[in-house]
Amino acid sequence: MAEQPRLATVLNVNDDEANRYLVNRILEMSGYHVLEAATGMAALILAEEHRPDVIVLDVKLPDISGYEVCARLRANAATAAIAVMHTSATFVTPDKKVQGLEGGADAYLTQPYEPSELIATVRSLLRLRHAEQQARLRTDQLIEMDRRKDEFLAMLAHELRNPLAAIMTSIGILERKGSTDPKEARMHGIIQRQTHHLARLVDDLLDVSRITRGKVELRKERLNLTASFQQLLDILRPRVESRGLTLEVHLPRTPLWLEGDATRLEQVFSNLVDNAAKYTDQGTVTVDLFQEGVDGDAQAVLRVKDTGIGISPEKLPAMFELFAQADTSLERSRGGLGIGLTLVRTLVRMHGGTVEATSGGPGQGSEFVVRLPLLPADQVPLVLGGANVLDTRRTRRILLVEDNSDARQSMRDLLELWGHQVAVARDGVQGVALALEHAPELALVDIGLPGLDGYQVAKALRARVGQNLRLVALSGYGDPDAYQQALKAGFDVHLTKPVRPADLDRVLSNL
Repeated sequence: MAEQPRLATVLNVNDDEANRYLVNRILEMSGYHVLEAATGMAALILAEEHRPDVIVLDVKLPDISGYEVCARLRANAATAAIAVMHTSATFVTPDKKVQGLEGGADAYLTQPYEPSELIATVRSLLRLRHAEQQARLRTDQLIEMDRRKDEFLAMLAHELRNPLAAIMTSIGILERKGSTDPKEARMHGIIQRQTHHLARLVDDLLDVSRITRGKVELRKERLNLTASFQQLLDILRPRVESRGLTLEVHLPRTPLWLEGDATRLEQVFSNLVDNAAKYTDQGTVTVDLFQEGVDGDAQAVLRVKDTGIGISPEKLPAMFELFAQADTSLERSRGGLGIGLTLVRTLVRMHGGTVEATSGGPGQGSEFVVRLPLLPADQVPLVLGGANVLDTRRTRRILLVEDNSDARQSMRDLLELWGHQVAVARDGVQGVALALEHAPELALVDIGLPGLDGYQVAKALRARVGQNLRLVALSGYGDPDAYQQALKAGFDVHLTKPVRPADLDRVLSNL
């Protein structure tokens, strides 16, 4: 037997017994289930208990006014979505109607009214309520889909980063050994560049997900933008020149100090320079970094200009929007996901800066300009000369705990190539046992270990070995929550896979 559709429920609130009876009969004859109340407080209780679809609410009640009843209904999460229709035989002036509607009512009828007018208004409110319910249901579904998407992206990044970590570490070893065969050296370069490219795509995918959820966080510190960009050039120059282009760079001779996240600013600069190279078939990519303004209003200005395909006027305003592409041809020869410039704009704004794009049109090249606020002179750190630099090649006793065999072997080979003594473990239990046996100075611990995960390993090592052991987390998860969780578990540093050999070398030096 087919299930009968639920009758819509209407709560009729009126202290006039005759009027209340008449409205009840009209509603019941039209097929509605009717509840009734004579006071405002009784109406509030019935509304919370029965959750009617519509409340026909008289304004003038003996205890509290219909306006107050409506306000309380809207303030209660359990009754906020109920449709409310005010009725009144005395409060009929326009200002009273406005007061009722502004106070949260969905409709306002002046008594006396025709039965057909009452029923038509109730039906209208029911349609409105149904549409709102469907919209809320759809919103809940979209939120759930978005949550699952984020979980999938995080898991995908984790799974991709493990093999990328093994490849990147192995390439680091091959680079240091060198090759006398030009073709072999060229292949090494290709693998290295494409591995870095894959790693960047993974990071961009996760970052755009974080941005849409407002989850991107900055780890700010005082940094010298000139020095940071100089170091970044060692990575950017081979990428640009491998495309047969000339990279022309003009940096200031003086430091440019600002408060910023070095990793995120590196991401901004890399995206802009890579983007310029990607859309330039021949010619030059020019990078200028300089200061504009004076103390208090001083800005660092980064200008990236290319001689590439340019941007048409109609596409220029949307270049920083998500998934925007300058190259929309079928062959997609330029590659990319169309999210790099969105990340650039978001990260620059988070640093209190601006970014703009200009172009003379197709074939006329493009120019991107980033402006970032510099620190006032009285906040610029003093740079002491003659500071000793730690020897990154000092031999250390290192424990490596990693369940991925390729990543474990390549990392061990790299560390031993640098002269370190390395003990390896394939799971957390073995890692803790080796730490107690070999007393390492430093432990590199993967987070996603079977059985005893990396967080549990860190807590066990802190409890049984002590605070002198340096702990470095290796994780395929790079979000702020993973970083905070690692520090809370006892790690000194959190590194996101794939870890570049240069970054690992720097961490070993600093620790």
